[in-house]
Amino acid sequence: MIEVPVTVSEWTPAPFAIGERVFAVGDIHGCAKELKALLAAIAEASSKARGRSRLIFLGDMIDRGPDNLGVLRQWSEAEAIPGIGRVDRLMGNHEQLLLLLITGSPYAEKAEAKWRSESMGGEKVLEEMRRRVGDPQAKPSARLLAASLGEDAVKKFYAMRSHVRLGNTIFVHAGLEPGCDLDEYLARPWMSDHAATWAWIQQGFLDWKGGFGGTMVVHGHTPPPKHRALTGQSDPHLFQHDRLGLDGGSARTGYVTGAEIEDGRYRIFRAGTLMPNADI
Repeated sequence: MIEVPVTVSEWTPAPFAIGERVFAVGDIHGCAKELKALLAAIAEASSKARGRSRLIFLGDMIDRGPDNLGVLRQWSEAEAIPGIGRVDRLMGNHEQLLLLLITGSPYAEKAEAKWRSESMGGEKVLEEMRRRVGDPQAKPSARLLAASLGEDAVKKFYAMRSHVRLGNTIFVHAGLEPGCDLDEYLARPWMSDHAATWAWIQQGFLDWKGGFGGTMVVHGHTPPPKHRALTGQSDPHLFQHDRLGLDGGSARTGYVTGAEIEDGRYRIFRAGTLMPNADI
């Protein structure tokens, strides 16, 4: 088996005040081998530190990549990682689409068309679930998801949150609307489809340079090329304007990215090998 390389940056100062050590993991999109390597590096780093750490998954575990069920297995079993005392699982827009589809939502038809489109890559997940249950014609449904994931993982899938707030920092999948009422904004339910922009926002968040009133934002969702176009940053994982982005591009670049964050500093973990002709 080819070992997946993991690089760890030097520590960079940033005004985080969270009162604990956090490992945050950005978009994975079915890249199970890269996630395994990243979590092993996180376990090693956590074991060398004092006290236990928190692990936060920022969403978009699924779609596009080669082993979505393998990702969800690791995601659901993350409490077993040495040195991790708590795991928080946030919802990305890709998980939202699948849930809208299988829960009888008024937006189910629209969500299915979008989720199964080539750009979103949900067909990859559906193919894996069909193979798991041995039914090549199975339609996406709550029953199919449960049969594919198992009881424990499916409970965690339905229990995903919009955000985690620690001290002066909000962890969220996509981002925030500048000037919004944070409590109202982050309480918008995923069932409302278009209102849950915390899972979708890009323009209006990443091109905003006015900060967020003393709130730091750690997010995923926007891969390097689109991030660069909106922010002008050559490095998408550089803390600027109260934002730290952790989407490494995963299934489109070969990189799954995370960060170790402590009061006053952070460092970047990147697992994988850059794909030929990938734009990063």
